[in-house]
Amino acid sequence: MLQRLQQMTLGLGAREEAERQEHDKMPKPPLKVSIIGSGNWGCTAGILVAENCAEKPKLFKEEVLMWVHEEEVEGRKLTEIMNTDHENVKYLPGVKLPKNIVAESDLATACKGADVLIFVVPHQFLEGLLPTIKENMAKNAIAISLIKGIDFDESGIVLVSDVIRKGLGIEVSALMGANVASEIADGDFAEATIGGPAGHARVLQEVFHRPKFHVTTVRDSDAVELCGALKNIVALGAGFCDGLGYGNNAKAAIIRIGLLEIGRFIELRSGEFPTEILLQSCGAADLITTCYGGRNRKCAEAFVAGSKNWEEIEADLLGGQKLQGTLTCAEVFKVLAAEFPKGNADDHFPLFCNIHRIAFEGAKPETIFDGLSKSEKMLEEPGVPLARSML
Repeated sequence: MLQRLQQMTLGLGAREEAERQEHDKMPKPPLKVSIIGSGNWGCTAGILVAENCAEKPKLFKEEVLMWVHEEEVEGRKLTEIMNTDHENVKYLPGVKLPKNIVAESDLATACKGADVLIFVVPHQFLEGLLPTIKENMAKNAIAISLIKGIDFDESGIVLVSDVIRKGLGIEVSALMGANVASEIADGDFAEATIGGPAGHARVLQEVFHRPKFHVTTVRDSDAVELCGALKNIVALGAGFCDGLGYGNNAKAAIIRIGLLEIGRFIELRSGEFPTEILLQSCGAADLITTCYGGRNRKCAEAFVAGSKNWEEIEADLLGGQKLQGTLTCAEVFKVLAAEFPKGNADDHFPLFCNIHRIAFEGAKPETIFDGLSKSEKMLEEPGVPLARSML
C-alpha cells in the first residue's frame, strides 16, 4: 500500500510539473482570438466566443476576427454584409452576430497575432490554410478544433487535430458535443466537452462557457475527437431505421450498440475503453442528438426511401454541406479490415459492418440488426477484459 501511495505521489508530482511547464509556455492575457471559418456552426460558436471576449477584458481582447471564404450574396460581399448588418445571411440567417465579430476575407489578416485559434472549417480545406496561419499567428499560440470529421491516409486514421498540430507545430485541443447550431443560436441550453492539456483546456473553457452553453474538460482529446466523428456512422444506422419505418425502440438499440462500438474503436487505438468520455456530451449526448436530428440521419433515411445514390442525396438535401458519415464509414471499415485480417470484424463491430454493407455493398436495409448479439456474448465470459476479448 505504501509503495502504491508513493507511486501515486510521484505521478501527481510529474503531472504538476508538466502543467507548470505548460503554463509557462502559454500566451499571456489579454489574448487575441481568431476564428477560422464562418459557416453555420462557425458563426454560432463565434457568438459564444465574442460574448465572452467582450465580458472578460482581463483575459481576452474584445475584437474577434473571423476568417470568411468570400462570396457574393445578392450582389454584396458576404464580409460586407456581416460587418454592416451583423448577420451571416447565407449560413445563419435571422441571427444577429455580436458587433465585436469582424469578418475578414484575407486569411493572413484574420489570424495576425492570434493567441487562440478556433478551427471550424470543412476538414478537406484545412491543409491549404495552415502555412499562412503559421506565418501570422502569435508565438505560443494555442488551437482548438470544432471540426467533426476525421481524415485517413495509407496508415489509417488521421485526426483533424493531428493535421493542425503538424501544420502549425503547436498543441491542439478539441471541442465536441450535442451542438445543433441553430438551437444554440436561438439561445437553447446545450453542453460541450473540451479535450486537451489541462492548462489549455481551462483557458478554452473561459473562451466558450456561457450561462446556456456549459463546457466540461477532459484530458483525452483524441477520444473526444473520435466520438465526434464516429457518431456519424451510427447516425446512418438510425436513418436506415427511420427509412424503414421502425420506431423508437429500434433506434434506441442502434444508439446503445453504436455507443459501445464507438468505445471499442477508441479502445483499439488507445488500449483503454473510454467510459468517462462516452458519458460526456461529446459521447452519448452528441450521439443521441445526431441520431434524431443530424444530416447523416436525414440522408440515410432518404437512401432507404428512394433510389438515389449518396452523391445525389447530398446535392438534394444538404445545400452545399458535406455528408461525413459515409466517408467515415468507408474508411473505418478499411481500418477494421486491416485490424481483423481473418474477417472477424463482425464479431466485435457488427453494427459498423452492417451499416457499411447497406451503404456500399447493396445489402438490404432490413439487415441492420443481423448479428448484433454476437459482440454481446463476448461480455458474458467472466474475467475477460474487453480489450483482450477483441484480439
